[in-house]
Amino acid sequence: MNNYVKKKYSYKTSFKFILPSLLGVILFMFPIKIGNKITIPIALLSDFIQDRYFSSLPLIVLGLVGVSFFGSVITFFMFRYSKSSVIAMLKKNSVFCSLFQISFISIAVRGFSFLLCVFTYFHIGTELIYSENTGGLVFYELLPILFTIFFLAGFLLPLLLNFGLLEFAGTLLIKVMRPLFNLPGRAAIDAIASWLGDGTIGVLLTSKQYEEGFYTEREACVIGTSFSLVSITFCLVVINTVGLSHMFIPFYLTVTFACLVAAIVIPKLPPLSRKKDCYVDGVNGGDRAEDDFTMDNKIPFGDAKSQKSLSVAYHKALETVEGKKVIKSVMTDGVSNVLNMWLVVIPIVMAMGTTALVIAKYTPVFEILGKPLLPFLNMLGIPEAAAVSETIFAGFADMLLPSVMISAVENDMTRFIVAAVSVTQLIYLSEVGALLIASKIPIKFGELFLIFVERTLVTLPIITLIAHILF
Repeated sequence: MNNYVKKKYSYKTSFKFILPSLLGVILFMFPIKIGNKITIPIALLSDFIQDRYFSSLPLIVLGLVGVSFFGSVITFFMFRYSKSSVIAMLKKNSVFCSLFQISFISIAVRGFSFLLCVFTYFHIGTELIYSENTGGLVFYELLPILFTIFFLAGFLLPLLLNFGLLEFAGTLLIKVMRPLFNLPGRAAIDAIASWLGDGTIGVLLTSKQYEEGFYTEREACVIGTSFSLVSITFCLVVINTVGLSHMFIPFYLTVTFACLVAAIVIPKLPPLSRKKDCYVDGVNGGDRAEDDFTMDNKIPFGDAKSQKSLSVAYHKALETVEGKKVIKSVMTDGVSNVLNMWLVVIPIVMAMGTTALVIAKYTPVFEILGKPLLPFLNMLGIPEAAAVSETIFAGFADMLLPSVMISAVENDMTRFIVAAVSVTQLIYLSEVGALLIASKIPIKFGELFLIFVERTLVTLPIITLIAHILF
């Protein structure tokens, strides 16, 4: 038996795990009833901030996008031409570098986003950009929601991520992953990190573990495309965007169920089924017949198989949180999270969202792409099927676009279905898809698009069936 299982932890350590994690669960998952609506505390706080500072938020967002763009431009020239001690110090600051040390293409995207914000805020140039159906919709309706939710979630997510809840839940799920999904138990950690944090976290974890020889090519591709789930935060943004925040709990349960079904079905179809079961060093997956429970996590479980999983999970959580300073951890990671969401994600959403809405409003591109699915949508009995068909492929560009495009439709069921499908499609190029392509995970652009289509076809009937029951 291993030391950490035997080790006795203080009550203080137990409280460090239980109290922050419980508070995080309450804030992000505990349903409360306000009038006739059921919501969660973090959504309530977000609505309060939006109502109180509604008139100021667009200008604040404009300032943030400006800081994002000009900060990256200044950093580019400073890092390239200056050799001062201050610059040397900034180069060692991981948070600063993650925010502003970016590629030329990313700088161009931020510049484009800043121009769009300026044109929209001051009504400069053509109405094609700043109208209430294009840039105006993204800038005045969507970005203020993102601003408030990112602010709250950024500071509060460490309660879920930093104090043992991830390890606790992940350890309990280890024995589920292999029999149900034919994946290593440690894949549960990737899924939970995405679920509680962000899909990009899951991709980065998966890529790193593939490079280090923990996953085979098949496992890395399956985990990266099936378990890099959209976070609670973004699900909250999506359901708010379509005006159904009071249905967050059934919405999230629907999304979770559909994603679980897709995670079982999609890996059995090409291209994932054709991926090689070999590690990055060329060794065949079957040649590493180590104990699944220990190999998956590189954790000294010893004879943990003979113990209760709950006990092992609890000790692993306490091991993680021991010696950690709660307030410092929350503040440090919280500030980093908020800045990353504000300065990195918001400019991308403005650029991608406005561009796609212009294409959707003034060109027949999405209409043409979605037309072959129209008979299928009608067969499923989806109201406003024609409007829905135009949103289906928009999700490949950005997860929020289908919800933004459908937000003007009056039918609640239609908005619910589009919002849920956009989340379960999972692979969107503005974030997760781009990361997968840029990572060491062996998957190509064409394969990602095929998986996107497969996920749509698998999850759409499930979500529609549940929507017919709910509405």
